[in-house]
This record gives sequence, C-alpha cells and structure tokens, in this order.
Amino acid sequence: MTITIEPTTVGAGTEASAVEGTAGEGGTTWVRVCEIRELEPGWGEVALLGTDQVALVRLGGEEVYAVDHLDPHTGAPVMARGITGSRGDRLTIASPLHKEVYDLVTGECFTNEELALRTFASRVVDGVVEVEVRAA
Repeated sequence: MTITIEPTTVGAGTEASAVEGTAGEGGTTWVRVCEIRELEPGWGEVALLGTDQVALVRLGGEEVYAVDHLDPHTGAPVMARGITGSRGDRLTIASPLHKEVYDLVTGECFTNEELALRTFASRVVDGVVEVEVRAA
C-alpha cells in the first residue's frame, strides 16, 4: 500500500492546533497520513508527502516511526521493507539491500558512520497517524 497525501495543516476537529502545526523558522506542518489501524505492527508502509517518500513503521500499540524511504547508501526506495529490531534499548531498522542498521529515532547508522537516515516526527491523534513536515 502506498499512501499519497498533499501537505496541509491539520484542521479543526483534531487535537492538533494551528499553533502546534507551525513552529520555528520556515515552520512545520503536521500532515494526516492514515488511520493507525491501517498499519500492521512490525511492517513498513510508504506515504508520499508532496515529493518525499516516507516509510512509516508501526512497532506496536500506537508507536509509529517515520523515516526517509530512500536508502542512504544506495538511494533506492526500500526502507519501508527494512527489518526492524533493536540495539540495546535503541529501536532500529536495517536496509533490506546492504543491511546497514539505523536508529529509528535519530537516523544514526550503527554500521557506517558516514551514513544517516532522515527521520520525521510522528504522532497518533484520535487514531490518525500524523507526520511533521518541515517547510523547505
């Protein structure tokens, strides 16, 4: 499944407000992506947010992480098919191509310090997954 969304500020009727949706220089926008029930725990799905392909990974309950779908090593759009796991108390995703392992929160690569995976803030509001998109 690929989810296509055009970025818009989350409107009234959710817990998000315009104040939460815009912050800092350049601003940010929370984008409604899908319902949490549409994401299977332990598997990734891809959301197209404008021109960005974002891999959404649900690890359980309402715990959803959002990372760039492009593999930092090869540039291939494969990270939603990555293997989830952990290193100590840090949650990870491994590229399905060359098995580089990345921290799901920070994007740090454990296996090659020259690589990093772009991460996005995510949250679940009233059963809907939202991803924070930074203004260009």
